Amino acid sequence: MRWLLRLALLAGTALAVGLVLRAGLGPILALLATAGWRLLWLVPLHALPLLLDVMGWQGLLRASGVAAEFTAPARLLPIASVREAINRLLPVANIGGEIAGIRLLSRAGAAAAPVTASVVVEVLLTIISQLLFAAVGVLVLLHLTGKVALAAQLLLALALAAPVVAALYLLVHRGALFERILRGVEASLQLPGRLRSTLEQAAAVDAQLRALLGRPAVLWVTVLWQLAGFAAGAIETWLALRWLGHPVGVATALALESLTQAIRHFIFVVPAGLGVQEAGLAGFGYLLGLPADAGIALSLAKRMREIVFGVPALAWWQLT
Repeated sequence: MRWLLRLALLAGTALAVGLVLRAGLGPILALLATAGWRLLWLVPLHALPLLLDVMGWQGLLRASGVAAEFTAPARLLPIASVREAINRLLPVANIGGEIAGIRLLSRAGAAAAPVTASVVVEVLLTIISQLLFAAVGVLVLLHLTGKVALAAQLLLALALAAPVVAALYLLVHRGALFERILRGVEASLQLPGRLRSTLEQAAAVDAQLRALLGRPAVLWVTVLWQLAGFAAGAIETWLALRWLGHPVGVATALALESLTQAIRHFIFVVPAGLGVQEAGLAGFGYLLGLPADAGIALSLAKRMREIVFGVPALAWWQLT
């Protein structure tokens, strides 16, 4: 896995550099200079989609029985910032942030099993929300460009992912993986006390997962919060392009945000989505009438926001 991440990072870096050189470094820097210090407004603006996402996680935590003192947005927002910063800035294949989030909230005093179950379910629902948001982006792309063949191919690719998501849901809901591991190990080994306690905790997570996935109303509310967070992220794209001197409509910004985020999430093996984000914004931007240098400049503006927003979160994580 480590070598795969390194190769993916190398390939992504080469792709990003190639796209910058092809679009022209001079024009890209000129666009960024046009926007200037206004791009820093993207940093506080990012708190909005993150807060909407936190509201979805809060609902799952409360449904799992986590005490109210641990589910206040003021407590969850810094943890969510750490989760996102780890996944966006570190080579962790888009999953290390969730593990860190579980540890942070558990160390604060919340019960580990319901916290873990809430994060597992949240990740599953995020995949579903991402598919729905990407489908909306494809339909908007079809409306704006009239490219029926391309839209059909993209929708087919999303449809092919649906059975995988369904299998993951069944595995989490009915697989009882941790309980099976516990029973299998107990049948063959005399477990040390600490390991036995860990496996019993894992079995408790299975029970929490079944209970949480048996509450469809809570799940749908979480999906709605997540979709609202994804849509709010399009405000960043809309504003940044206006400041870069290439204003677009809300529909165009929504299509760019949804399709680029989908590519970045599903090609998760590339650390920080390096090269993937740039290719997505340049490619889909071209289809929507956006010059290549504007697409790359937008990507660099987004990366600036990720670094300025994420590095303090990583520093706080290390201090705690």
